[in-house]
Amino acid sequence: MEEGKGVSKGRAYLVPVFIMAVLWLLLFLPAGSLRYWAGWVWWTQIGAMTLFITAYFLRRDPRLLARRMQVKEQEPLPAVIRVASQLSMLTFVVPGFDFRWHWSAVPAAAIVAANVVVFAGYLFIFLVFRENSYAATVIRVEEEQPVISTGPYAIVRHPMYLGLLLVMLFTPLALGSYWALLFALLVIPTLVSRIRKEEEVLRRELPGYAAYCARTRYRLLPLVW
Repeated sequence: MEEGKGVSKGRAYLVPVFIMAVLWLLLFLPAGSLRYWAGWVWWTQIGAMTLFITAYFLRRDPRLLARRMQVKEQEPLPAVIRVASQLSMLTFVVPGFDFRWHWSAVPAAAIVAANVVVFAGYLFIFLVFRENSYAATVIRVEEEQPVISTGPYAIVRHPMYLGLLLVMLFTPLALGSYWALLFALLVIPTLVSRIRKEEEVLRRELPGYAAYCARTRYRLLPLVW
């Protein structure tokens, strides 16, 4: 791979494998058992989608993967929002304890249905990545970056966060836990704050973004906000 084109194959796969290993520990150590079937279903589909997305963009758009690996924020969020974001990670920890101590009794049908929504949310994120090579993990505007208004961006201005919202809000049920919903809900103020900060930067630094906002009314949820 040419320098500046993206990331090496080894590094591209190392990141998702590391993330999946951490998620496995967060799920199954609290559960204290490998018989946590809801954990296996959720973890397997997330792992499969993550590896598929890595393989797809490693071949089609390695620059996107390089942007996704940059994590140093140039526009930091307020401290209270950063704390809320960190607490939302308990969404992946509480279900294991819930399974171990039988706090919730989520029907199997609801678990399966929630997993379908999680998959749909992750698939929507994939479509966003395919539409926008500049969908980075940090808030910034690059030189020659265009305004994307097609595909998912014709629905809402921040479709990646819509996909993430679906994944986070339905993950507790997909993992068989009602209690984890309390922590998953923290993703809402986190995303709202991040979107406000991101739009402030985009309106200031990305030519044509204000006009796009005028055409595409809703930021995150159609007919809501």
